[in-house]
Amino acid sequence: MRWPDCSRSSGRPAEAASASVATGNPPDPARIALGKRLFEDPRLSGSGQIACANCHDSELGWGDGRSVPFGHDRQRGRRNAPSVAMSGFAAHLFWDGRASTLEQQVLHPLTDPREMAARPAAVLRALRRDESYRRQYAQAFGTPGIDLARTAQALAGFQRSLVPRFNRFDRFLEGNRGALDDRQLWGLHLFRTRARCMNCHSGATLSDDGFHNLGLHFYGRKLQDLGRYEVTGDPADSGKFKTPSLRNVAKTGPWMHNGRFATLRGVVNLYNAGMPRPQPSPQQVGDPLFPQPDPLLHPLDLHRSELEAITAFLETL
Repeated sequence: MRWPDCSRSSGRPAEAASASVATGNPPDPARIALGKRLFEDPRLSGSGQIACANCHDSELGWGDGRSVPFGHDRQRGRRNAPSVAMSGFAAHLFWDGRASTLEQQVLHPLTDPREMAARPAAVLRALRRDESYRRQYAQAFGTPGIDLARTAQALAGFQRSLVPRFNRFDRFLEGNRGALDDRQLWGLHLFRTRARCMNCHSGATLSDDGFHNLGLHFYGRKLQDLGRYEVTGDPADSGKFKTPSLRNVAKTGPWMHNGRFATLRGVVNLYNAGMPRPQPSPQQVGDPLFPQPDPLLHPLDLHRSELEAITAFLETL
């Protein structure tokens, strides 16, 4: 069984695949630098205290290390803050896939009342009053002017530049057979075969960019979240969430869309069990919205040593 896509290159995401680039927003160092500054600037929030970087910290794998983030007025978010590394390679963004480009995605948290709660007009006024921003926008876009579209383009350009550092797994893909130890190599073999991980985690991003129901929807309960269904309205999407990239996965915990798994080994254990398979209550029998288990999920019956090997491999990504 071959390692798809990555085996054809160095394994570096920037070389193994091309980040999506929206029409009219080519990669540009000046635009990326502007986007980085905006990403770290709390003036983009309604309170003037929250920056994009609060929930997407480079030292935490571009997540925030929390089950769910805190936003405006310390409101708790609904879903785990996903890593934005590799986001430039994704066809769908957010856990429910409600944005298809980074230019669309970046405006959602800015204006969401539970996240940054910004009023675009107020943000633009603050940026326009700053002479250094006026110069930087002109340099990045070739002409003077600060508007929402340019702000979104700069933020999107910066996020497209975020790829994990060259690591042990990349060195292994380039031919350095000693980059992975025996246990990690065994984990890679299991990842590709009996553990069935590659059904959803393959290619340069280690994601199928699809949506799957892992049984974590809490249908009919306090923590109910129907994921993709809330975007499409299709009952077949009930309880489905986007497959995240596994690049840098060891640094992006806690895991899953609700951030309820504190250890990577715990996630591996749950996959080994076939994931939760909630059954409808008598009142829910026949309910077309009751999420159906993903057909790819099966109990794996892997030994503890095999689970440890898989976890060790995941830590190299």
